[in-house]
Amino acid sequence: MPGALDGVRVIDMTQMISGPVAARILGDQGADVIKVESPGVGDLVRVMGSRDGISATFATSNRNKRSIVLDMKQPEGLKWMKKLVATADVFLQNFRPGAVDRMGIGEDALRTIKPDLIYVSISGFGETGPYAHKRVYDPVVQALSGLATIQEDRDTGRPRMMRLIVPDKLTALTAAQAITAALFAKERSGKGQHIRLAMLDAAVAFQWPEGMASHTWLGKGSKRPQARLAQDLIFHTTDGYITCGAVSDAEWQGLCKALDQPEWLEDPRYKTPAGRMLNAGDRLAATQEVLATRSNQEWLERLEAEDVPCAPVVTRESLLEHPQVIENEIVVEGEHPLGGPMRQARPPERFSETPSEIRCQAPALGEHTNEILSELGADGSEIAKLREQGAAA
Repeated sequence: MPGALDGVRVIDMTQMISGPVAARILGDQGADVIKVESPGVGDLVRVMGSRDGISATFATSNRNKRSIVLDMKQPEGLKWMKKLVATADVFLQNFRPGAVDRMGIGEDALRTIKPDLIYVSISGFGETGPYAHKRVYDPVVQALSGLATIQEDRDTGRPRMMRLIVPDKLTALTAAQAITAALFAKERSGKGQHIRLAMLDAAVAFQWPEGMASHTWLGKGSKRPQARLAQDLIFHTTDGYITCGAVSDAEWQGLCKALDQPEWLEDPRYKTPAGRMLNAGDRLAATQEVLATRSNQEWLERLEAEDVPCAPVVTRESLLEHPQVIENEIVVEGEHPLGGPMRQARPPERFSETPSEIRCQAPALGEHTNEILSELGADGSEIAKLREQGAAA
């Protein structure tokens, strides 16, 4: 069954994570995504911790794509790239600002070929300003956006990095949503547009609702609490770790009952949600003292009986065996032509009429070069000549 973006062609000239994952989301939803790579290694993620020539990260970030190798430095490579763009709806690149213009594939050059093209530029910091031309990876954005400070150690105040590349992936999600919005607008107006997205912008917007709440209101009475005062809501039991929390009065009453602490209900510090927040340190320390006396299973049964939000803290290994993960069929298994047996998360969104699906695994470098060039009208001798010149591979 065709996906929601069936009939949409995306040219993916991005590398690493943010751009490739954005394009993969579109591919999961039915778009024909053509990954254009340079001769040699191609996308560097291919060989970062690879098994049999392909890394796990590349395999799961580049499924549902076809790969063509074109050398943009050669006139013939650029010529066939432009022929490819003429058939496309979306062009996605994450080179440093100015690089695509020097390569001959900037917006102005491509819009003369495809006037209604949706041209997408992903950068680290934007196209202007003191950081515009700096090299960037996810940790750099974590540092500059304030995310590392939000994660700081509560005891020492030392900033800490998140152990997932959050800015990269939330930039990918933002880009995919923006592209589909632009496709919708194009359907109505017939016009393409340029989408510019900086990782820094996406990271700051992502953290704002609660991470920057204390910096939202201006003027008299605004407060600046330190991030180190935030609690992590992880509690150890006799045999593991759980999380639980109470926001509403009903949940707080349920928590007190589940923990056999009726006196907390009369404590003036905890009478209201605001009071419980202001006195979070004392409240959570007392909660931890009680939770340390029983096992995970005992506490989870008690908490669930009182309708208190809670869950075990699972390892990555036990996640795969958790009954809710199994019920949701989140993790699927398959076979990659290069890497062999593999598992990965299915597309999380579920459409009733146009399902997202894993139609094909991540391609080998240049796996579809001949196929795509043939679709563009190149015959066998032309393809052989391009390969001989090194303009394609």
